Amino acid sequence: MKKAGQLLLFIVIAFLPSLSAIVVKTSGWYEALNKPAWNPPPHLFGPVWTVLYLIIALAGYFAWTCGRREERRAVFTVYGAQLIMNAIWSPVFFGLHRPDAALIVLILLWFLILICIGAFSQRSRLAAWLLLPYFLWVSFAGALNATIMVIN
Repeated sequence: MKKAGQLLLFIVIAFLPSLSAIVVKTSGWYEALNKPAWNPPPHLFGPVWTVLYLIIALAGYFAWTCGRREERRAVFTVYGAQLIMNAIWSPVFFGLHRPDAALIVLILLWFLILICIGAFSQRSRLAAWLLLPYFLWVSFAGALNATIMVIN
């Protein structure tokens, strides 16, 4: 039962950044922006992020339950930092209408995910591999963010 509780805690923690997207209102601003033809349809973002947050939770759980206990602090400081950067992006992009500043947040997030993958790989290869779709999506989001910034 302890493992189920830990997994549930990681799921809750991984989904915390989604709260920042819920409270930010786009008020038509995003819809009015010029976007590239390869911009995903709006209905795709919710399901994609739901799957990604579940994967982030599983990765965290596996990294937590593997490896040496005394090495957790540094590894999970990076894990927490990438979740914080994830949470910051929506308010910066949608709330402040600042694609330029949001791109900086995404670049920092991208590097934190890479560092997290490296740290997780020392504890659990599965945990590291689970973060790969997240890394790829954030890479795509960075390209999209940069393109939107340039064409607007």
